[in-house]
Amino acid sequence: MNSFEVRGGKKLQGEIIPQGAKNEALQVISAVLLTPEEVTIHNIPNILDVNLLIDLLKEMGVKVNRFSADTCSFKADDVNIDYLHSKAFKKKSGRLRGSVMLAGAMLARYKKAFIPKPGGDKIGRRRLDTHVIGFEKLGTGFEYNQEDGFFHLTAKELKGTYMLLDEPSVTGTANIIMAASMAKGTTTIYNAACEPYVQQLCSMLNRMGAKISGIGSNLLTIEGVNYLGGTTHTLLPDMIEVGSFIGLAAMTQSDITIRKAGIDDLGIIPEKFRLLGIQIDINGDDIHIPSQESYTIQRYFDGGVLSIYDHPWPGFTPDLLSIVLVTAIQAHGSVLIHQKMFESRLFFVDKLIEMGAQIILCDPHRAVVIGLEREQKLRGITMSSPDIRAGVALLIAALSADGKSIIQNIEQIDRGYQNIDERLRLLGADIKRI
Repeated sequence: MNSFEVRGGKKLQGEIIPQGAKNEALQVISAVLLTPEEVTIHNIPNILDVNLLIDLLKEMGVKVNRFSADTCSFKADDVNIDYLHSKAFKKKSGRLRGSVMLAGAMLARYKKAFIPKPGGDKIGRRRLDTHVIGFEKLGTGFEYNQEDGFFHLTAKELKGTYMLLDEPSVTGTANIIMAASMAKGTTTIYNAACEPYVQQLCSMLNRMGAKISGIGSNLLTIEGVNYLGGTTHTLLPDMIEVGSFIGLAAMTQSDITIRKAGIDDLGIIPEKFRLLGIQIDINGDDIHIPSQESYTIQRYFDGGVLSIYDHPWPGFTPDLLSIVLVTAIQAHGSVLIHQKMFESRLFFVDKLIEMGAQIILCDPHRAVVIGLEREQKLRGITMSSPDIRAGVALLIAALSADGKSIIQNIEQIDRGYQNIDERLRLLGADIKRI
């Protein structure tokens, strides 16, 4: 298993371009199963999770043509449906939570799907209930087979209906949208997720011939159609990478320009980092973070300690709370980080405490960071990446620390960040894969 060896304490400088959005890629690549025609997707990130999904599609019989590192065409005109019930599919998809995204498209076009128990991050329980309940309301039968470990979903036909989601799940909403796009009649989804990724999926499906209205809101109306055709689609820049690079620049006192950052689709992300006292200059579609000797966490108007928490879009994404937490370590002031969605996502702070950070882990969901104010540096240690975002938070800490750090289990980081070691070396980082 590979590790990163990092020698920290260096100020970085230069320009970096964020990869295509990982979470969007998993949705729109799954959507190629909705049509026998060719679909071309640009700005695909070269990361483990996305490559695993593309490999799964190939093994299902989808014709994949990779024109360049970030552009692929897909043609699902001869799909082997039974592959989705094979041991090979179960083994490979068990490593990838995103494989659940295949179900909506398969139900829409073939009226059956198989979902193995999901894999992915070790950050606590992530329910499939929203997906399955939505499918059931569209007319899908659902059964869990203990012998083969698959959820079996079948439908004679999908029928449009009204549904109120129990939670605005991004993947759940996307899956239901794909299934409803070819159902008979009209489907209304209330309390739908409205993240830019979902908006992108809806826009792509409309270009394929779907009839989806309400895009960008939490109330979607989908008129089912009989056929969807091919299209071309370009992924957004990855907002999580953009936030990660902002935190990296602040922690390492670096001067970094994030080019082609997709400013219009970042929502509240820049403002949350500004609350930590980080200077962010926006020029067109670029973000410049100048080198700062210090940054001060703002307080509420009544003098209360700042609290940063996750919330469904347009609130703050949970994927960046780990980055905000590590960035606050060297700030002036204190902040409460409240991770509402996942019960184990803050447990990586024990490694940050070992490095010298002042963090109080209140419970599985809350941590108080007391800024070191640059009075002392973190120290390098050996640690392991528990999930994608915590792994990058630990990497940011290591790049700011004195001495050598070893980060193990970097497959988790590779799942979400494209060639991160090579790209950081271009900024002047001392990092190598061992």
